[in-house]
Amino acid sequence: MEKSQELALTQMRKSVEKLGFSTEKYGDPTLMRFLIARSMDIEKAAKMFVQWLKWRSSMVPNGFITESEVPDELEARKIFLQSSSKTGYPVLIVKACKHFPPNDIPQFKKFVVYILDKTVASGVRGREIGNEKLIGVIDFQQITYKNVDARGLITGFQFLQSYFPERLAKCYVLNMPRFFVSVWRMVCRFIDKPTQEKIVIVTNEDEKKCFVEEVGEEAVPVEYGGKAKLTAIQDVEVPPFEGCDI
Repeated sequence: MEKSQELALTQMRKSVEKLGFSTEKYGDPTLMRFLIARSMDIEKAAKMFVQWLKWRSSMVPNGFITESEVPDELEARKIFLQSSSKTGYPVLIVKACKHFPPNDIPQFKKFVVYILDKTVASGVRGREIGNEKLIGVIDFQQITYKNVDARGLITGFQFLQSYFPERLAKCYVLNMPRFFVSVWRMVCRFIDKPTQEKIVIVTNEDEKKCFVEEVGEEAVPVEYGGKAKLTAIQDVEVPPFEGCDI
């Protein structure tokens, strides 16, 4: 680690303490994610970190979301978690045709946290805790107007931006129908520029081949041109985690 980064981390820890919170439980890689997300601005990173601490203590008081807290969302079996990609990152796949706008918004928000926590935890193996990233895939194949949930998409991206900084390596959007383009444009207004730059909309066969090549056919499911089998997120076992450095 460069001396400038070490100095920034030391100053950030002091800034967080001045705001009345402690960084004692958290390693340098975790704090560095917040610094990078705020372009190495120490005060902004410290404020973001404190907001994250407050959010987790309120949203995830036990340290993690149990499956019993999100039964309706799990029942749809619409989220899949694939083993490591070429880059070593886990691949999170969303089947939008199996999703419907939720009646229980608090449960849906918990489900988003459950998904992101579990995906990050699945990437911990063999890595320094605090550095894990993920690859997202949103598949819009066979969606109808009944599946459209702009608010749900916005929630997912806003949670990633605000509470899982520097976790998203790349997000691929597959099979977007024409009728959804206007919805997507509206959703994009709520996605910050750094996150938008990580989103790739796959529109043709050449781009699909690039997607398979970049992610790796061992992690890409057969239906997308790879060799893997889709695995529902609730069927994936991950090491115990409590979100301490999630």
